[in-house]
Amino acid sequence: MGRDALLAVSKEVLDASPGELTQVSIRGGVSRLTRFCDNYIHQNVAESGHTLSVKVIFGKKIGTASTNALDSSSVRIAVEKATAMAKLQKPNEEFMGIPGPQDIPEVDTLRESTFQFTPEDRARGVKVITDAASAKGFAAAGSYSTSASEVLLANSQGLLAFNQTTRAILRTVVMAGSGSGFGDAVSMDVRDISPEEVAATAVSRCEMAQNPVTVPAGEYEVILEPHAVADILGYLVRSCFSAQAVREGRSPLAGKSGEKVFGDSFTIWDDGLDTRGLPVPFDMEGIPKRKVMLAENGVVKDLLYDFKTAKKDGVSSTGHGGFGGFGAMAVNVFMAPGQDTVENMIKRTKKGILITRFHYTNMAHPMRVLVTGMTRDGTFLVEDGAIKGPVRNFRFTESAFRVFETMDMVSSSPVNVGRAVVPAIRVPAFNFTGVTEH
Repeated sequence: MGRDALLAVSKEVLDASPGELTQVSIRGGVSRLTRFCDNYIHQNVAESGHTLSVKVIFGKKIGTASTNALDSSSVRIAVEKATAMAKLQKPNEEFMGIPGPQDIPEVDTLRESTFQFTPEDRARGVKVITDAASAKGFAAAGSYSTSASEVLLANSQGLLAFNQTTRAILRTVVMAGSGSGFGDAVSMDVRDISPEEVAATAVSRCEMAQNPVTVPAGEYEVILEPHAVADILGYLVRSCFSAQAVREGRSPLAGKSGEKVFGDSFTIWDDGLDTRGLPVPFDMEGIPKRKVMLAENGVVKDLLYDFKTAKKDGVSSTGHGGFGGFGAMAVNVFMAPGQDTVENMIKRTKKGILITRFHYTNMAHPMRVLVTGMTRDGTFLVEDGAIKGPVRNFRFTESAFRVFETMDMVSSSPVNVGRAVVPAIRVPAFNFTGVTEH
């Protein structure tokens, strides 16, 4: 719809609201998706629309309402509903007000090439994958999606924030017989995505994964490729670095600011302005993003704040709010690269497991950041510095603290996997608790 159209709708909300304070957010855009299975496109869909949410505030009494219709009548009804709900509420004594005007940095997050990408363009990309799979007698499944989204936040204190962004994701699992292989690419710009590279990765992994053998559960050296690293890292970041969780004692890092908790080579940060990831220049409270160093050379550094927690602690929000009761959250995480390669990690490994990615991961113990899950789509035995062959998938239960404290090799080439931009790593001991039968 564009900035001017959304701004006009937000002005209608603010003009109609009788509240002492009023907030409005409008989010939406278009999402387009091509799905394929068994080397055949079976679905092509597109969805567009916007959602308006309004918050009307009297003192500490707050009412909210939302609508997916942006005509004047629907906007007025949403304001009336939020107003009526606010008047019925008990005061929220935790309410700390709303932010005023902010200096939002300019970040170019919109790629016209992605917005204009057609169903035929996606089909051509899919065909590269299905042709590569069928040439080997394999079957490919997956999806190719492109999206363009926009968000406008405004309030009666004078805050105004607007951003448009695009995203393209191509993912596939190639299957045959007793094994499968995974490949993907993620970017704001669809021109960065190479279906040929995605196909080559997935097909070669599938080929390598045939006829896996059973290896007993236990502790092994492991090489975690970027998707596996991002999975474990995500649990660590979500569990540990919220200032609210630290203050309430729910974070394992409570009382450990400035302490060395991780390995020397572990450095992570969140930066909503870095276009190597999937940036958005402000959070859902309208606070501008900035780079926040979470851990540097193993030492715990800064925490993530939303508006309310920052006000309580007498500091500035870091721009990580708007997630309801979940507290501040990092959404564009980076992990510093090292100087190694996966090939060198394999050469350094006496007896270990190479892991492409995990699935069905869950938190088993929040204060230890103990994560459990399964390996998937390419799990290989490494012996005496070489890949010996595929193995059946494992169940694992391992602490993210131990992973990032003991890792001894980090690759030099971080990858944008959507959730984070991370390298591959080697860990000298990783705990597998079970083995699949098939």
